[in-house]
Amino acid sequence: MMMVKPITKTIQREGLALAPARRFRSASVATRNIAILVASAVVLSSCQSILDQAYQPNVSPSDSPQIVDEVQKNDPRAQMGAREHPRIVASYGGEYHDEKTEKLVARIAGALTTVSENPVQSYRITILNSPAINAFALPGGYLYVTRGLLALANDASEVAAVLSHEMAHVTANHGIERQRREEAEVIASRVVAEVLSSDLAGKQALARGKLRLAAFSRQQELQADVIGVRMLGEAGYDPYAAPRFLDSMAAYARFSSVDPDTDQSLDFLSSHPNAPQRTDLARRHARAQGMEGTVGDRGRNYYLAGIDGLLYGDSPEEGFVRGQTFLHGGLGIRFEVPPEFRIDNKVDAVLATGPGETAIRFDGVDAGDTTSLTNYLTSGWVAGLRPETVRPVTVNGLEGATARASAERWDFDVTVIRLNNQIFRFLTAVPKGSPTLDQVSAILTSSFRQMTPKETAALKPLRVRVLTVGPRDTLATLAGRMMGTDRKLDLFKLINALPAGATISPGQKVKIISE
Repeated sequence: MMMVKPITKTIQREGLALAPARRFRSASVATRNIAILVASAVVLSSCQSILDQAYQPNVSPSDSPQIVDEVQKNDPRAQMGAREHPRIVASYGGEYHDEKTEKLVARIAGALTTVSENPVQSYRITILNSPAINAFALPGGYLYVTRGLLALANDASEVAAVLSHEMAHVTANHGIERQRREEAEVIASRVVAEVLSSDLAGKQALARGKLRLAAFSRQQELQADVIGVRMLGEAGYDPYAAPRFLDSMAAYARFSSVDPDTDQSLDFLSSHPNAPQRTDLARRHARAQGMEGTVGDRGRNYYLAGIDGLLYGDSPEEGFVRGQTFLHGGLGIRFEVPPEFRIDNKVDAVLATGPGETAIRFDGVDAGDTTSLTNYLTSGWVAGLRPETVRPVTVNGLEGATARASAERWDFDVTVIRLNNQIFRFLTAVPKGSPTLDQVSAILTSSFRQMTPKETAALKPLRVRVLTVGPRDTLATLAGRMMGTDRKLDLFKLINALPAGATISPGQKVKIISE
């Protein structure tokens, strides 16, 4: 997931105040708060420490195993998991429902439960409808995995490696230990206090604003890694899947980031840091069960069959990113960002980052009884607004208004456009004095327009498709069938975990991304 540094810093540190925003959906628009949502780099944390030393486990089964579907009123583990579950689901775009994929994940997890530290512990597994790559656990047996992670994995053992690690946190009661050190109620009051309106917004802000009871200590991470690799082997999976998938996630983070040295574009690696030492440790633990390639099953064929057709990238409810263009069929709108910018279509808003610390945010609010967009700009929802810059504009036949604002070392262009009963808002931030503000804001506003019926009908989601390599297929021809990216060959190699110099053979199964 991409960090939008300039706007984040500005709103958190320089104090640009914005009014409650609303996220785009075809049926309804949920109230949000721009200040919290722009600061989306603070994501749900699950496992937060670099593993740089070995750990000798001393783990015993949980004293009072919790059946998730039979929550006991006096069990704090189940109460915490049940309380936070709807908030997490909301912050990650809801649940992803597909019978084939759900059965696949249940099959993988089921094999792990029989070899866990507490085999009578039950789990509630939720696939989150998010392209982010993440997995985490809450006390009481609540496990979460995103469809983005499932799309990146290439076999069942890799998903099992992630789930076994998270299950280890549950059986070792790590969530309870963490909660004793930093009470969830303290975090809730701090985060929700920042929300200007809407109970739903408060719940979602709480989930994203560092849910500490899912964040674990360095020692607990080491413990969960050791337990997880052991569980892989005992369940019959390839124990080397853990270091293998860590490498895949690190490669994806490099592929997705604007600045590979500083950007945290991957949820899982921002909360489960992928230091080389951790991969080495996982491989060392796997060696205790045998040499690589000689132990365990990867479960590749049934896994690929289970994710064939899996939704990839953006969901229709949140709109689509196609190269430099954002399109939303339900709302019937589209706009473009300049070359060299990268769009991040979050649940909360559309964010984009570009050269020279330039950042963009796009969201929408209900128009309500707003009569004048110039009056709307000056109604107090933007601190640092320069009133003399406010002026009406027309954007491809639509009513609009624009103004400039300043806060500490940042300059802003704020443009609003009315369409039907909604007001869409562009916020562009550049370092103070940068000459690019006019150019970037002009590209954004001039490209914003309503979609034609033909464009709307042609807009379809991308999915993972599993193909069998034919005798005439090559890396280049298969990669040429990839959609939704300009870096087709790079992404094809990445999602198939093909290293440099790798070749393909007839009969081999590979993944591509297409409609």
